[in-house]
Amino acid sequence: MEKHKKILEYAISSLLRRTYRNLAVIVVFSFMVAVLSSVLFLTHSFKVEALNVLSDAPELIVQRISGGRHDLIPADYMKKIKEIFGVGEVIPRFWGYYYDRMTDSNYTLMGIDKNMRGLELLDGRMPTDSGECAIGKGVSDVRSAGIGGKMYLINSRGRVIAFKVVGVFTSGSNILTNDLVLLTKDSVKTFFGMPSGMATDIIVEVNNDYEEPFVISKIKELLPDTRPIMKREIIRTYDTVFSWRSGMILIMFFGALTAFCILAWDKATGLSDGERQEIGILKAIGWETSDILELKFWEGIVISLTSFLSGLILAYVHVFFFGASVFSPVLKGWSVLFPQFRLMPYISLYQVFIILFFTVVPYVASTIIPSWRAAITEPDSVMRG
Repeated sequence: MEKHKKILEYAISSLLRRTYRNLAVIVVFSFMVAVLSSVLFLTHSFKVEALNVLSDAPELIVQRISGGRHDLIPADYMKKIKEIFGVGEVIPRFWGYYYDRMTDSNYTLMGIDKNMRGLELLDGRMPTDSGECAIGKGVSDVRSAGIGGKMYLINSRGRVIAFKVVGVFTSGSNILTNDLVLLTKDSVKTFFGMPSGMATDIIVEVNNDYEEPFVISKIKELLPDTRPIMKREIIRTYDTVFSWRSGMILIMFFGALTAFCILAWDKATGLSDGERQEIGILKAIGWETSDILELKFWEGIVISLTSFLSGLILAYVHVFFFGASVFSPVLKGWSVLFPQFRLMPYISLYQVFIILFFTVVPYVASTIIPSWRAAITEPDSVMRG
């Protein structure tokens, strides 16, 4: 152990003698690790947030399609859906999007019902009157509205409506609590000017999961202008979209990644004359080839792990403290405005291992191979160059 300790000490002192050269590699190495880690951390966090949002979502939602777009659905459709074998409860939902000019954010206004799950009241109660509302913690923070305060919203007829805040809630997902405003169903219908007998969509409860395909096929047969959507389809879509967008970001930085690989390979494989002479001297004074390889192994480990840990820390701070301001708009989408919120630090150890494997291992290997070639050469030949 004492021998290995001394070799490690010599490796560190050797790196310090070439401070600026190694520091340049560490800076570039750390930057690339930070870019890769930021994209993976951000993508994984958005996926977990989306899963938290959808964990309490209905298993089957029926929407009406008109002109290829989501349209209001007649409440009469519920009768036909209820007659399908295997269908349990059928519930209409009333909701819509609202753009708030005061905060430049989009809110989701939804009519509360008994089947709404996943929300936990932090203070107050749920609305029961047409002039009341309950808001997510993020909306409460951005509008500085608490229990007893007022939420001023402009309805579809251009009139300013004041809703009294009677509750503030949270959930397992920051995304959900940051843009959701709960009203009574009648308030939502009046606010958006929905015609009588119409709903935004319909929730369908299926008694048996195995009967879902049959129920969906019957709904399409009876109501051809509708689109049944299963929860697992939504989850799969979110996963695909985030994976595609993260891949797009990585492709944007492919050039920088290639440049780093060239730099790292050139540094690792292109031993300078001084390094070759150092290896020759060490061989001449009695160092074994295995000792030389261990020395270069430790040099590669020190540089790569320092860069790796620095990159991970930079990525963590960038994503979870500064909201990933560089990449977040690409993954969220430019057409959606959210109240500001901080992502929860969800980190996949598998992704960390992948980054480690594809950055540290190749660098250490590219450091050892040329050193091994120099170490097996006769010391006098190496020192003469």
